[in-house]
Amino acid sequence: MSRVVEKFLKYVKFDTKSDEESTTVPSTSKQLILAEELGKELKEMGMQDVSVDGNGYVMATLPGNIGKNTPVIGFVAHMDTSPDFSGENVNPKIVKNYDGTDIVLNEEQNIALRIAESPELKDYIGQDIITTDGTTLLGADDKAGIAEIMTAMEYLTVHPEIKHGDIRIGFTPDEEIGRGADHFDVAKFNANLAYTVDGGVIGELEYENFNAAGAKVILKGRNYHPGYSKDKMINSALVANEFMAMLPANETPATTEGYEGFYHLLAINGGVEETSLSYIIRDFDAEKFKARKAFMEDVANKLNEKYGEGAVNIEIKEQYRNMKEKVEPEKYIVDIAFKAMEAVGVKPLVRPIRGGTDGSRLSFMGLPTPNLFTGGHNFHGRFEYISIQSMEKAVEVVVKIAELYSEREK
Repeated sequence: MSRVVEKFLKYVKFDTKSDEESTTVPSTSKQLILAEELGKELKEMGMQDVSVDGNGYVMATLPGNIGKNTPVIGFVAHMDTSPDFSGENVNPKIVKNYDGTDIVLNEEQNIALRIAESPELKDYIGQDIITTDGTTLLGADDKAGIAEIMTAMEYLTVHPEIKHGDIRIGFTPDEEIGRGADHFDVAKFNANLAYTVDGGVIGELEYENFNAAGAKVILKGRNYHPGYSKDKMINSALVANEFMAMLPANETPATTEGYEGFYHLLAINGGVEETSLSYIIRDFDAEKFKARKAFMEDVANKLNEKYGEGAVNIEIKEQYRNMKEKVEPEKYIVDIAFKAMEAVGVKPLVRPIRGGTDGSRLSFMGLPTPNLFTGGHNFHGRFEYISIQSMEKAVEVVVKIAELYSEREK
């Protein structure tokens, strides 16, 4: 078994699910358990300046082995898994020499990873695939990234013939709930540039992402006895239904792709007296993003005109912005990653992230940070899987990037 697989299978056993409702940092204390373990491993492999702070941020340095004054590069991944699905008692399965048929994940519960729903599986015929057992997510987002970075650093420590400058490593909590960069100390990290290893299919190289906001909509109703409520009752759940119906039906995650933005309903809670809706708003284009936020506020205003002031309250909070604005002026960062992929036999796929990474925020904090692939698919659910060969290539890409920067002056 390769080292990256060993590490990955170890890390996914840590339940690090983050919690959007929590006000602590990190949002769940169990993330600190993995943070401490990673700190311990980094020290054991000889990394320097290893730190694990009280907020769960892990940092370390692999000192350069050349005299040249080269850029300090960083590699970043996140420890938490999505709150959308259970990450407890993850029981990975390895399918060797995949034959191109449906993969039974859980015979008892009749759960299968089917070609009809995941046609890209056919790209991995003959490869080895790690899947879930159908009852949890896998955690490749982003424990695959952690395993790949750790394996690459371990490889560089035992292969001093590979020349490189100083390399900084950072592992963050709470990325899945948009807080991964909240307490990231960019000055302490002290890198000139970085890469998140948090992408999907092999070859992904991303330096554009959504502009993102979260919207909380609170709808107030008036409750009366249902037998005597004519012209009196306002059912907040039905007003919520009106609100949802006023948003474009063809602008949701299920109906958009590429550079198309969307409104995404995450949750509905409530009854007659009060109902809450939780949305995320996404768009690549800054002006369209601004228009989306204004449109939601306009919908709220129209319903307030109909039902009375205060019937609908909306709070929109920006989460992150499109990193392209900060990365494109330093395009050589992307070019070097492109060159590294080609050098190890990976076809680069430069395309926008239909989501965000810690790099989205870090880029606006003075650390331009595009995103590299991990090799995973179907993140955040029971059908998540990853190719072992893709993980091994990700390790090679990280090593090659480090080597290529040794040829560049700061």
